[in-house]
Amino acid sequence: MMNQSNKPVVADSQLASDNQIPHSVKIVEVGPRDGLQNEKQLIDVDTKIELINRLVDAGLKTIESGSFVNPQWVPQMAGSEDIFKRLEPRQSVTYTALTPNLKGYQRAQDVGVKEIAVFAAASESFSQKNINCSISESIERFKPLMELAKQDNIPVRGYISCVLGCPYDGDIGVNKVNEVAQQLIDIGCYEISLGDTIGVGTPAKVKHLLATIMQNIAIEKIAVHFHDTYGQALANIYAALQMGISVVDSSIAGLGGCPYAKGASGNVATEDVVYMLNGLGISTGTDLDKLITAGNFISTKLGRASASKVAQALS
Repeated sequence: MMNQSNKPVVADSQLASDNQIPHSVKIVEVGPRDGLQNEKQLIDVDTKIELINRLVDAGLKTIESGSFVNPQWVPQMAGSEDIFKRLEPRQSVTYTALTPNLKGYQRAQDVGVKEIAVFAAASESFSQKNINCSISESIERFKPLMELAKQDNIPVRGYISCVLGCPYDGDIGVNKVNEVAQQLIDIGCYEISLGDTIGVGTPAKVKHLLATIMQNIAIEKIAVHFHDTYGQALANIYAALQMGISVVDSSIAGLGGCPYAKGASGNVATEDVVYMLNGLGISTGTDLDKLITAGNFISTKLGRASASKVAQALS
């Protein structure tokens, strides 16, 4: 396989320095959870574990590996207990899980999950349709979970959906996103991942949103999570980098989609993000060739080609 893609481009590296872009970026790999839960085809536990192990071997250190939601509502996430029981601990690697409520948290604790995530929305309509409660009610639901997590020394990450647009409410005001982000920080989330769930954002909107939130929340506590529905994800990530963001969510092979957006192509592909970051001379600690191999592995299991443009070009 070609390895030229791993070599930083000098001109782009100078550009990164000029814009004070971070020298290193932490990638939060969400494919095994956020990606696979939106795939129609069910993937067995053995395949999920092999995928996660391949991602670790490629150098990824934070991998969202399962979700403790009711499997009746999200059948793709059935078997998360088995995954966490069978994953071998790796030095400096964190396997995280989504826990929507206290029951989910307790299930995660029973199998030794070391970091969890909760999710809210910046849109009232999306919150009602997605988790059947208002935004404020969702925050209240998290509080007893957060108290237990604090007692157990379990870090909690917070997701916010629809930060740049909602399929029901349209444009979302930055002040609303800022309000929800502050509430999640106040109840104990160590980091907030801002999700463009339907992929409608553009770089200017990303910068405006981040500039607003950074007035109240330290940049070290902010991550970005972009979907590529309109082909804007990499441009939006670059805009976030220019603002100093150093944590980026992505999904191997572009796994997943959004059931609420027509033509949604899912999360931005990890391979494509790493290729861009390599070109900027930004360290991620990952091996692009191994990422492509991992993406092709799970894509084959799904019976299709990888959605990563880089994988298509280099495979």
